[in-house]
Amino acid sequence: MSYSIFHSLKSEKQVKIINAAMKQFVLSGYDKASTNEIVKEAQISKGSLFNYFYNKKELYVYLLEHALKIIDIIFAEVDVNERDLFKRISQIGLIKLKIQQKYPLVFDFLKSARLEQSLEVKNDVEQRLGNILDNALDRVYDNIDYSKFRDDIDPEKALHILNWTMLGFAEVQLKKIETFENVGLELMNEWDSYKDILRRSFYKEVEQ
Repeated sequence: MSYSIFHSLKSEKQVKIINAAMKQFVLSGYDKASTNEIVKEAQISKGSLFNYFYNKKELYVYLLEHALKIIDIIFAEVDVNERDLFKRISQIGLIKLKIQQKYPLVFDFLKSARLEQSLEVKNDVEQRLGNILDNALDRVYDNIDYSKFRDDIDPEKALHILNWTMLGFAEVQLKKIETFENVGLELMNEWDSYKDILRRSFYKEVEQ
């Protein structure tokens, strides 16, 4: 599919349309998603939307492809040579935080797409997503040194706890941060305070 007309728009306008569309699909699912609500939130005409995308399905498929490119960004930016889990998860959290500042619902959209039952787009979702989301966690946490964990700690459960903590932290920070051009030390120090508590709880010995 060609999205040349849409890509010719200013970046800010593209982002506004993408976010409006993701929001509607996340809230209502594909079948019930209203293009009227999308154009209202994006502050464009319905004619403009269908000039950029032939129909609702083409818009949805574009969002899928766009979201997958964002997953690729995460893979590209994560340093898999960093074997310490806490340092790695800090990398991932900051990358995701920056992405969500621009596209707040991109990860919610991927989750909703995975559960989408509409026959109109179900095959498109399966063809594009496949096992990507299942494998994503394995890829970003590849090469972690789990020998640092205490013997009575289940690394998989520890990883879930870390992810939940990071998600909660990110949700709070997204409401406070207006720009990521210069992420301050205050933000990183605050996350480090949570990370250090968990590190002391999970590791045999804590690095000084």
